[in-house]
Amino acid sequence: MADDDMRAQDAKGHRARLRARLLADADGLLDHELVEYLLALAIPRQDTKPLAKALLREFGGLPGLLGADTDALVRVPGMGETSAAAIRIAHAAAIRLVATRARAAPILSNWQALSDYLHADMAHDMVERFRVLHLNTRNMLIRDEVMARGTIDEAAVHVREVVKRALDVGSAALILVHNHPSGDPSPSRADIDITRAIVAAGKPLNIAVHDHLIVGLTGQVSLRAKGLI
Repeated sequence: MADDDMRAQDAKGHRARLRARLLADADGLLDHELVEYLLALAIPRQDTKPLAKALLREFGGLPGLLGADTDALVRVPGMGETSAAAIRIAHAAAIRLVATRARAAPILSNWQALSDYLHADMAHDMVERFRVLHLNTRNMLIRDEVMARGTIDEAAVHVREVVKRALDVGSAALILVHNHPSGDPSPSRADIDITRAIVAAGKPLNIAVHDHLIVGLTGQVSLRAKGLI
């Protein structure tokens, strides 16, 4: 048997064993093995273990890899659009799962699920995003919208647009959220100022702002818990 044929047989056997372990006990697989098998579905004729390990090194682990954007993924040697799409769909599925849990009960009584959702979706994002969670009178999440990208200040986030959107949606309350790509969730002066401006604009319209959460790699900060609103 030629060397290439032997390598192909070895790879096929390895993947079969990996698949069997995955189906029997996915928790028993190491991070690189999970990524290796995911990539194998997109690149069926290649040993994907070296690429899986390279991706985990590049992005600092599984959470960082799953949260990486397409441009960053395809810059890694060996990655193309198909393999990047495999990573992105795994991330999208994970976000859908935690989002469903967050929507399953009133937000204020389901805070951990909300925290898990926001961390999974935003903690590793390299672009700052400002989003508004719209709640009804029962504090159920009715809409989750990104309203700005980039540095968050009053030039990027227009108070009138936030309040107008809340009126359009019929929101009784809002939770403001944004991420700090630096990883440090400590609030800036601009974060505090924009929050207070939205609180003031919503108050006469009976639109409450429950909180402003800042998400970073190291954790989350609540402006309400800090007494800043």
